[in-house]
This record gives sequence, structure tokens and C-alpha cells, in this order.
Amino acid sequence: MSNRTLDESNAALRPIADVAVEIGLDSSQYAIFGKFAAKVDPRLAAEDGQSRRGAYVVVTSISPTPVGEGKTTVAIGLAQGLQAIGTRSVVALRQGSLGPSFGIKGGGAGGGRSTLEPAELLNLHLTGDMHAVAAAHNACSAFLDNHLHQGNALCIDPESISWPRVLDMNDRALRSVTTGQGEKNGPSRQTGFEITAASEVMSILSLAGSYSDLRERLGNIVVGFAHDSQSVSANGIRVAGAMAALLRDALSPNLVQTQEGTPAFVHAGPFGNVGLGNSSVIADQIALKLAEVVVTEAGFGSDLGFEKFCNVKCRASGLAPDAAVVVVTARSLKAHSGRFNVRPGRPLDPGLDEEHQEALEAGLPNLAKHLENVRMYGIPVVVAINSYPSDTEREVQMIKDAALAAGAMAAVVTTGFRDGSKGATTLARSVLAAIHEPSDFRFLYDANLPVRAKISEIATRMYGACGVDYEPVALDAIDRFEAAGYGHLPICMAKTQYSLSGDPKLLSRPDGFSIRIRDVRLYAGAGYIVPIVGNIMLMPGLGKQPSGESIDLLPDGTITGMS
Repeated sequence: MSNRTLDESNAALRPIADVAVEIGLDSSQYAIFGKFAAKVDPRLAAEDGQSRRGAYVVVTSISPTPVGEGKTTVAIGLAQGLQAIGTRSVVALRQGSLGPSFGIKGGGAGGGRSTLEPAELLNLHLTGDMHAVAAAHNACSAFLDNHLHQGNALCIDPESISWPRVLDMNDRALRSVTTGQGEKNGPSRQTGFEITAASEVMSILSLAGSYSDLRERLGNIVVGFAHDSQSVSANGIRVAGAMAALLRDALSPNLVQTQEGTPAFVHAGPFGNVGLGNSSVIADQIALKLAEVVVTEAGFGSDLGFEKFCNVKCRASGLAPDAAVVVVTARSLKAHSGRFNVRPGRPLDPGLDEEHQEALEAGLPNLAKHLENVRMYGIPVVVAINSYPSDTEREVQMIKDAALAAGAMAAVVTTGFRDGSKGATTLARSVLAAIHEPSDFRFLYDANLPVRAKISEIATRMYGACGVDYEPVALDAIDRFEAAGYGHLPICMAKTQYSLSGDPKLLSRPDGFSIRIRDVRLYAGAGYIVPIVGNIMLMPGLGKQPSGESIDLLPDGTITGMS
């Protein structure tokens, strides 16, 4: 927990200008944002004369528990560990959302001695990118409803409108709302709110490679269809230019540092279960020009953020990873047995009695499947065993044996939470060895396949499903999108993170299940199609005891209770 003011807590941090100089930036290439953050010129990503130099490492995990498994902590620790052994590194992470910060998981800046700093800044507003995304998204919503109110010159079918409003807070009461109630308040229609991190605008920010690309993608957003089945875009309702203006500064990646001073880019923040789940293309491209190794993180497990990293983000960026890291904990594997209920602040008791051993063994197939998933893409993989005090030597050995049997190059314990860089040097050396192994990166599917064929590839190969079922509304949407010329787009599945299936209660490595597609969305600006699996919510709700209940501000400016 944090219990400090921004100035007081970061007395040991270097001025961000020193961090910028260390990675090769001059003063014309960044703008200072307070003492410990900076905005980096996005045009560096495409600047001639400085091609990619660094190796590209993506961190993913097994299917997580509700409290997460420390993937961000491991990614930060790995970058610090690489620095400690003399390898110039940068970690590139997604921006945190107020939803989890005030909800169950807490903040997204790492933990223990492997954190990004200033943690309060990162977990609250940072440089305001999240708010810029919400403003741009809601500007589109306002212009759309105004277009309907002013006569609907484009003949938009209100029943076809798929553009919601967004808010960066878990608020289940806003999932379904009626707008336009009362006289002179516009046409009344059913709509709803989704969390900002799931917005298509956020994914556009993640994938855009330049100001012109940002503007073009925003203009391509499809907000609905006319009665003649023609798509209606943000350009059509004449709002894309204003959206781009709102997002101009947000396109600049944010430069911060770890608590040990390792440079870090934090940029864009779509959730890996309902959105893209990856940091921005621009941040990665710039980092790869400045570092020997860039460590990035893909949201949740290999079936979600990592799959989207490979099939969506890498298609957009033209980059290919050199190696992957799969994070696992003994407690998460035990939780996948269904015998242990993992909750915040309630670690499992230590010991490897018969119950613990059977639980661990029941969860190991989940690890094996995630390693199988990563290896489908032709890149070497290392397993990082994120250590907890309750782990026993026998448990660790069981995980190592299972990982090596499933094709991992190495499986090593990391104690970055407790020990910072010193606890991650073994992992760092294993990752460096993996980088130098032959890599044959490949996509999972041909983007030109029919939409249903691409969905089937992901469901059967990545999840292990035996088939895919569709609600009628989903089939109608696919037919409409393909008829409108969008069938060539890749797929970004919206699915629970807690299971390889669409049912969060099916743990470990389920089989004999089908994936049910409830609906399908078109994100033409981001450049992908979104099938919505089962009961996944695009606007989460707060839990019974949300983390935000513990957050407060004292008279001296100290923020308390920020995890």
C-alpha cells in the first residue's frame, strides 16, 4: 500500500529528463510533464535513419485468478533484471484504468520492489490520456445523437447503432440506459456505457502509427448503418477531425521509470478480455530504437492479450516478437483445481500435503495449454515462476518439470516483488538466451479467411473448443459486415479471462465445450471485428468491497490506500 505524497515518495527517483537522456532522447524529442513523467514525440516512431535495434519480448501468463498473478510485476522486474546484468532495457506497458484501481485488482503499476513510479500518478490520471480517449469517444456519441435530432440526413437506422458512451469507472448501473427522454432532448433510444479502456478509440490510440494514421482510423469508425445497409462513419457525421484534435497529445507515449530507474513507456490501456489488451505500437517502435531489449506485456493469458498481440497488433506494426515469457504462480495453479478460493489479502497456507499436491497437478494442464498456445506462433518461450512465500521446493520443481515437458526453453523462479532486479537476474539471463534461439514467427490465421473461419481457428486452436455456436444476432452482424466489405479484418475476441472457455467456472484445461458468440461488433477504425463470447461484460461492476473504499487524501496531501 502507498502512504505518501508524490514529492515525498519519489525523492529517490531521477528527474525524468535524466531518464530521457539516458535512452538517447534530446530535449526536442520530449516534453516534461511534472517532475517524473514526460511525453515523447510520436514522430520518432517513423523517423528515418534510426531503424529497430532492440529485441522484442512479450510477457503473458496462464489463465489468471481474480486478483491477477503478478504479470506486470514480473515484466517490470525482468526489465530491471536486464539492466542489472548490463543489458540496456525498456519496459512498455499498458496504462492503468480507474476501473480496476478502484475495483478488485487495484492499480496496474506492479508491486513490491518491481513497480513503476510515481505509482499514484500512474494509477490515477497520469498525463490525462484516458480522459482524452473518453472525451473523443463521447464527442462521437454526442455528434451522432445530434445528427439524429437534426433530421438524420444520412438516414441512419437507429436500430443499427452500435456506438455506446464510455466512462473510466466500473459502474454496472450504466450498462443499459435510455437517452433522449423528455422534449427537445433528442430522439429517445436504448444505449449504454462501456468502460473507457474497452473503447474502440482506445484501440485506435494503441494501433495508430502517426498523426495521419490516427486521423484516418478515427474517420473509419462505423457508428451504424443507413436503411440501405451502407455503413455510416465518423467522417460521415463530421466528428473525426474534432476527435483527432482531442487525441493529439494522447498519441505521445508517456515516459516514466521503475523504482530502480529503468526507463518505462506507459501508453494506451485497452483491457485484454474485452479489448486489444496491449500497449501502443508507437511506444514499442520508439523503445525498440532506444534499447537492446524491450519488454512488453499482453493482457491476461495467452488466449487473450497474447493472441491479439500476435494476430492484431503485430499485423498493424509489422513487428515480430523474439521471445515470450509465460508467468505462473503455484497458487493460481491450485486455484484452477477448484479447491482453493483465491481472494485479495488471503494467501494460501504453505505446505504440500496431499490436497495441495493434487490441486497443483490439476492446474498444471492450464500451464501446458498456454505454452502450447505460445509455441503455435514459432517463438521461444520461458516460464517465469512468480514466487510466493507459501511456495515449497517440491511445488516449484513440479512446475518446472511440467513447463519443460510442455516445450518451455527454461522455467525459473523470479522474486522481483521481494528483491527487485536482484530477484530477476536469473530470468533475465534465461530470456537473453531465448532471444538468441531461432524464431519463426507466424500468424494463427489468414486474415482473408471468412469471419466465421477465423473465429473457429481461435476457438478451436487457442481455447481448445470443439466448436462455435452463434446467436442469430451475431450471424446477422457477420453477414452485414462481410457484405459491407469488412470480412478481411482480423478478430479481437471479447471473452472471460478466467477460463480458456467462455465460462469462468470451467477451470484448468476444459474440453468438450463450445464457444457461444452472443454478438459481433465492427471496429472498422481500429481494424478488427469483435465477437462477444457468452456473458462477458463490456462495463464491469464494483465488488462488494472495492479497493476504492480504502483510498483517501489526508490534509497534508498524502494519498493513502492506493495499491
